[in-house]
Amino acid sequence: MDFNFADEVRRQLEEALQKRGRVNIVVAGRSGVGKSTLVNAVFQGDLAETGQGRPVTQSAREYSKEGLPLTILDTRGLEMEQYAETTRQLENEVRARSMDPDAKRHLHVAWVCISEDSRRVEQGESAVAEMLSRYMPVVVVITKARSDRGFREEVLRLIPTARNAMRVRALREEDDEGHVLEPRGLKELVDVTMELVPEAQRNAFAAAQKVSVEQKKSRAHLAVGSAATLAAAVGASPIPFSDAALIVPVQIGMLASISAIFGLPLSQAFLTTLISSAGGGLAATLAGQTIVSGLLKLLPGVGTIAGAAISGTTAATITTIFGEGYIAVLSRLFMRNPGVLPSEEEIASAFREELNGRKSAA
Repeated sequence: MDFNFADEVRRQLEEALQKRGRVNIVVAGRSGVGKSTLVNAVFQGDLAETGQGRPVTQSAREYSKEGLPLTILDTRGLEMEQYAETTRQLENEVRARSMDPDAKRHLHVAWVCISEDSRRVEQGESAVAEMLSRYMPVVVVITKARSDRGFREEVLRLIPTARNAMRVRALREEDDEGHVLEPRGLKELVDVTMELVPEAQRNAFAAAQKVSVEQKKSRAHLAVGSAATLAAAVGASPIPFSDAALIVPVQIGMLASISAIFGLPLSQAFLTTLISSAGGGLAATLAGQTIVSGLLKLLPGVGTIAGAAISGTTAATITTIFGEGYIAVLSRLFMRNPGVLPSEEEIASAFREELNGRKSAA
């Protein structure tokens, strides 16, 4: 069969980014409550430091960054003298987006931030939380958490429409006596938010956040399972080795999806290097047979089977081993240097070593 490797990489890259989608989060709270600090602690790219954002209303700005599948709608002005007008403007914006035919503009979850230092829920905070809960799930984020003393339960009592209230300390703190308070609650906030975000936006949320490698892994495992199922279907009628390129698009799409879920900057050159690792590090002109031949070496006792046929079981098995190996590599790199994206060179080198080690073991 005719197979253009470069065109296939390009197509699968575009499809992976489209499937990942975009997640849009409302972050509301009074001035000084720590919204920017929270956003930068949870998400890639120092999003709240990229400028003043795009004005949406008089008291709300929209923040986004190229390559990051996330938009933050930051609402200010919940102080007593401003909250009614702020809430009205925000509801108009939220309602308009909920009816927008462009699904990329819909809002998916809201964080209403309240400082634990205040020890009280202001009228503006409860009003905006109640309004937002009519359109999306709301999580109250209790910022600057140091001593609960029953405040979380009081928050839930006063804002009954909230799905949860999470105590968070975004930064490491040290008092005058040298007592250190480490960051806390960020991973738990990510876990709770993931459960509330619609399924179609969960890969985007996993990619945008930087505090939970487990959430990235969990979503990536689903991508591997889907690819293995597709590979098995392709091989349901055994594929002659001469037509092995039939399963290569599945492999490319899987690598693109995993990369997208981990929040990596995706390029055609990067994906080409990754898939080439299976065929001995050859260039973008790799034939499908060469790629599959390299992948088959991952299976004990199989090796190259030129002239034979590839069954559905074999196709699914090599897809799973290939994908899970890539997840293992990314997980190690992300955990080695939390919050920092590994370079393309680091990833490609580690993936090549992973595959070579698996081939040797097989």
